Amino acid sequence: MKIHLTAGTCEIPDTGVFLSTIGSIASKYGITVQAIDADLIAGREHVIAAAEKAIRAMERSENISGDPGMEILLRASGNRQIKKALSMGVRNGRNNVILVAVGENIPAAVAGELENLVNSSDAADVTRYGPGKRDSIVSFFGITESEIAAVGEAKIPELVLEQVALVDVLK
Repeated sequence: MKIHLTAGTCEIPDTGVFLSTIGSIASKYGITVQAIDADLIAGREHVIAAAEKAIRAMERSENISGDPGMEILLRASGNRQIKKALSMGVRNGRNNVILVAVGENIPAAVAGELENLVNSSDAADVTRYGPGKRDSIVSFFGITESEIAAVGEAKIPELVLEQVALVDVLK
């Protein structure tokens, strides 16, 4: 399986239309495409780890959801609750977004179509973890100040990756 990330900002006037558009792209190429709120992502490694774990879970029939896109969101959220995972999705208005494409083959045309949906000139900024994301990530993932004190501020992305890894363990 291949994983392709497209990141940037976009204005979404209607979430349903946006999700329908990425669904059409996914269907057209026989792949999965999932949109994730980049403000809750602690770096590229976070998204890649979530996608890889979702792929493995689907291959081993250890998936939580029957939908590969939802499985990616569940893994990215670091928990097994669909409602919480859905809160990592996009919303109406301005979004920092990461579009995760997963499939046996990701044709170059997919990248082009997904890039047309976002302003990718700021892609590195929306994927990278930084102080601007700290509070929302700490809150979303329930990371305590004592955990941060024990490992240091710079290790917050690793604490998120730990939660992604533990999804299978905490049943």
